[in-house]
Amino acid sequence: MDYIIAKSIVSNYKEDNNWFGANYTMNIYKGCCHGCIYCDSRSDCYAIENFDNVRAKENSLDIIRKELKSKRKKGVVSTGSMSDPYNPFEKKYNLTGRALEIINENGFGIEIATKSDLITRDVEILKRIKEHSPVICKLTITTMDDELCKKIEPNVAVTSKRFKAIEKLSSEGIYTGVLLMPILPFINDSEENIISIVRMAKKCGAKFVYPLFGVTLRNNQRDYFFKALDKNFYGVKEEYLNVFGYEYLCLSPNANYLYKILSDECKKLDILYKMKDIVEDYKKGYFNEQISLFDI
Repeated sequence: MDYIIAKSIVSNYKEDNNWFGANYTMNIYKGCCHGCIYCDSRSDCYAIENFDNVRAKENSLDIIRKELKSKRKKGVVSTGSMSDPYNPFEKKYNLTGRALEIINENGFGIEIATKSDLITRDVEILKRIKEHSPVICKLTITTMDDELCKKIEPNVAVTSKRFKAIEKLSSEGIYTGVLLMPILPFINDSEENIISIVRMAKKCGAKFVYPLFGVTLRNNQRDYFFKALDKNFYGVKEEYLNVFGYEYLCLSPNANYLYKILSDECKKLDILYKMKDIVEDYKKGYFNEQISLFDI
């Protein structure tokens, strides 16, 4: 594990955060070795050199402890926005797990996004945080097919393992759901895939499924994505160029139809799928604050 110097890790407070109602962000690691072909964090605008190499921020736990103690407002801390907090190194170094202990000691809530089933290791500390503050865990699911998963997310826990993690967290009373994104045009944007994921989410106790029926592509990330398409999905790159050119947001041609399919299935199964509803639900009973949110 290599380390990099960081002066700050926990962001400043935000009152109105449109992304799952988090008030702070916290990224202990820089870079990611998951190798997901669609990852926007690889883009030049984030200035992450050697993105595929994971590095930890030096003295991260001391910095987090100091910064949380200095915060005047309690709130929900988000992790997983730029790199997965449960990358393979986390199993040995336990930086995310120990950061959760500090979050608990200081009375903050937590919002976690991950593609790893290692998150289940920390179920007991998540339960302790839940006693005083909101907790929400989001596991990315893009396809029901483990073999397809290996092509688009080559170095992470396959879909079936992630669903088992959702089931474990949910059975322990942790508010957990699915980030259904990105749904890649011409690859996994089928009605069968969407319905299967929603139904499995329900079976595993998920509270929500939040979707994006498309993918974002810019500068060097687009080049990385297109090379992966040429390797594993012959002819699909040409479809992207013909339909989207060099647009940033590449929505599935079936996006509106798929959203209707998803919303109908979620309503039938009593699963949330709108941001506003999800945030209100997981924060219910904790904070008395007014949050400006968006619907899709």
